[in-house]
This record gives sequence, structure tokens and C-alpha cells, in this order.
Amino acid sequence: MPTVELRFAALNGHVRTARMIATAVSRRAGVPAGAADEIKLAVTEACARAVRVNRRHAPQSPVLVALIDAPESFTITVADRGRTGDEVAPGPDGGLVTASALLDLEPESVVDPPWWSQPAAGGPDAQDDPDEDTAGLPSGLGLALIEGLVDEVEISRGPDGVGTVVAMTWHTDLSAVPPKPVR
Repeated sequence: MPTVELRFAALNGHVRTARMIATAVSRRAGVPAGAADEIKLAVTEACARAVRVNRRHAPQSPVLVALIDAPESFTITVADRGRTGDEVAPGPDGGLVTASALLDLEPESVVDPPWWSQPAAGGPDAQDDPDEDTAGLPSGLGLALIEGLVDEVEISRGPDGVGTVVAMTWHTDLSAVPPKPVR
């Protein structure tokens, strides 16, 4: 099972490099060509999330990316060293919350703005942290987007109990692809 591993500083400029490497390795792994755009976007979201988390909680720690080519699948894991579960919004069933739920695309009240657009409890300027790269979007939105791009996604604690690992899998043997649940 060939594996490519990347380690990079928590800097936004390295996300593009990780995306390009992931795309090239996925082609060699036999991932269908139609999945290239999904891989680029999923890797971008996962790496950008890991960079944000590390910059906040472990700025000296690198982001770790592993690209694993197995016989019937291609998996990319992205690990950070932040607080476990940071920027993860669990849904009511314990899985990931959907992007539409996070964005409140079907609000119960058209008068009230979405919950995530309200100022944080720290005061009126609590969300205006210049180091934040989320542009006012809700926590966990990138992971909800990833869930729609990959065949399988798993969010877990780091191997030593620190940080979060996002594992994204694409099937290279299309006859082995399990159906995605309908929400």
C-alpha cells in the first residue's frame, strides 16, 4: 500500500501545494478522472481547516497529510494538532451536520439571521479576529462540504489523543462503491 506523506507549516500558501500533490497522486492511484475536482476541493477544505486550527492552538506544529493508495480505494488523511474536534459541528445523529443545516438554508424565521452570524459571546467584536480565515462562516462548514465530495469521510482524534484527523476516501473500484445515504 504505497503512501505519500506531507508535512507543512500552518501557512495558507502550502494548501495549494498539498492540493496539487494530492491530485497528481490520485491520478496515479487510479481514481476516476471525474473525481479530480472533488479531490481538489476536499483537500483544500481539509488542509485550510487544519491550517486554521494549528495557527490558533499549535502554531509550531505541522499539518500532516497522508495519501494512501490501497487496492480498491484512495484515502487522504489530514491531521492537525489543535483541540480535538475544533471546527467540527456534529449533527443530531452524531455524524457530520449538513452544509444546508449549518447555513440554515431553510430557516424557520425569515426575520432572524442564521445562528452563526450572531456575534460570539465575548462581545460585539468577538468574531472579528484578524487571524481568522473563516469569513464569518459557521464552524464545520468545510467538513460538511467534504462529506458531499467524497465516497467516505471519517473524523477522529489524533493517534495520541490530540488534534483531529479527517480521513477522506474515494473508491477506485467503482463496483465496490457503497451507496451514499439520502438526507
